[in-house]
Amino acid sequence: MSRRPRVGLAAVSAAALTAVAALAAVGPGGSATAAAETCGVLFDDFAYTSSADPALPARSWTVRTNAGGPGVPGASWPASNISFPTSGGQKVLQLAASTNGTAAGTSHAELFQRRAFFEGTYAARVRFTDAPVSGNDGDRLVETFFTITPLDRPMDPNYGEIDFEYLPNGGWGEQGPIFYQTTWETYQNEPWVADNIHTAQRATFNGWHDLVFTVSAGRVKYYVDGQLVADHGDKYYPETPMSINFNLWFIDLVAHTGGLSTYHQQVDWLYYADRQVLTPAEVATRVAGQRSAGRTHTDTVGTGGTCPTPPPTTTPTTPPPTTPPPTTPPPTTPPANCAGVPAWDRNTVYLGGQRVRHNGRLWEANWWTLGSEPGLTAQWRDLGAC
Repeated sequence: MSRRPRVGLAAVSAAALTAVAALAAVGPGGSATAAAETCGVLFDDFAYTSSADPALPARSWTVRTNAGGPGVPGASWPASNISFPTSGGQKVLQLAASTNGTAAGTSHAELFQRRAFFEGTYAARVRFTDAPVSGNDGDRLVETFFTITPLDRPMDPNYGEIDFEYLPNGGWGEQGPIFYQTTWETYQNEPWVADNIHTAQRATFNGWHDLVFTVSAGRVKYYVDGQLVADHGDKYYPETPMSINFNLWFIDLVAHTGGLSTYHQQVDWLYYADRQVLTPAEVATRVAGQRSAGRTHTDTVGTGGTCPTPPPTTTPTTPPPTTPPPTTPPPTTPPANCAGVPAWDRNTVYLGGQRVRHNGRLWEANWWTLGSEPGLTAQWRDLGAC
């Protein structure tokens, strides 16, 4: 996402990275039933017209437009930086980021899903680019596919983040292209403290790649083009549901050499299988099945569809009572004290600990923030309804 990995495993060699492993024809999910293939699945082929397509929010996608991190302070996140052109005869998601070397002339892009995803298999076909589509090369930027839980407070133990991050021109102390897989326990922004583990490949990844990570049984495993490149776990294993995100942003502007430079990242498709561990080959088969059936979008995650419920393993021996026992109503949470608290203002700078009212709730800033809307970013802690 937005921060440099500080703790990690030994980097995988460039030679091991560039080799493409043969994909297994049958894997752990090879015996999955048709119901399992459609239950708890999110598939999106990104067949949208523009960032203003009403199908995006209807399908739980958010086009980010609010200011704030990651990236260059003061940069914008315009909706127009998200588009859906045709590439190779197929509609794709395209993220654009541009800079002229100034914060005011810098823009990033982000598209993200709701927080509804935890254990299972995540996959996307992503096109990374080493050079801008126009302007001078050399800018330090990050091309991503990741999941994240909002940070409730500094060093929040329930925070989670699972990252694919490609830096085509280096950054964070690296001089050449580097591809990170990073799994986070938690962090704090000021002063900066990072608690994560990462694996890195120092090689170019320009072009299309199949990216897969699985979250199951205490392990997070990352695959690139069918090859296992990272295996993380222990305390870094996520604890809470996450959102699915794609963003493209500049680390800083120090490497910019003049004029306006524009970079693109593209995504062909996204696939998620809830609580199913699939091999990269099985993912490819399921995506092909979605497309051959003429589907451009499937969502049976959570309330998106009906999934079969396994029967109970034992039959109750005690019949249920004919009269329900008396119950004690759960305690109610008193409303937050919003008296005298100002309404949130996009153009006001807030420091850590300051409180605002927004959308009927009380919020407290975790740290310095400007333009970051409460409820949408990690800069704010929700203190409850007013």
